Amino acid sequence: MSSTIKLEIVTPDRSVLSQDVEYVGVPGTLGQFGVMQNHIPLLSSLSIGCLYYRNQGQNKFVFLCGGFAEVSPESITILAESAEIADEIDPDRAKRAKERAEKRLQQQEENINRARAESALYRSLQRLTTLEKETGKSYLQ
Repeated sequence: MSSTIKLEIVTPDRSVLSQDVEYVGVPGTLGQFGVMQNHIPLLSSLSIGCLYYRNQGQNKFVFLCGGFAEVSPESITILAESAEIADEIDPDRAKRAKERAEKRLQQQEENINRARAESALYRSLQRLTTLEKETGKSYLQ
């Protein structure tokens, strides 16, 4: 009997990943939760963060930007607003996004959309964190 669960990650634009895995760590809105084969059925909203999955003893990482997770005993389907496998993340682009958001937040103008700037900063930090977990290199300096 196989001890894997089918992981599907899809966005409105594409299918990001479809693979049998041993374990999935998911960034739920109420905190991180884990999924293995034979998990009870579950539906959860997702936060912006880093999903990881284990396959053949090796962890792989995916940046998620919101959405939902549907879990059944045989599969977990992630319906994300956006998702990027760590290998797809451009560190220079993420660093530039972080710097732009930080600069906007430092402005004292009243017309700045603070919530939007904070959200952009958080997304860029999570992208860089995902990349750090995958590569072991430091991107958050």
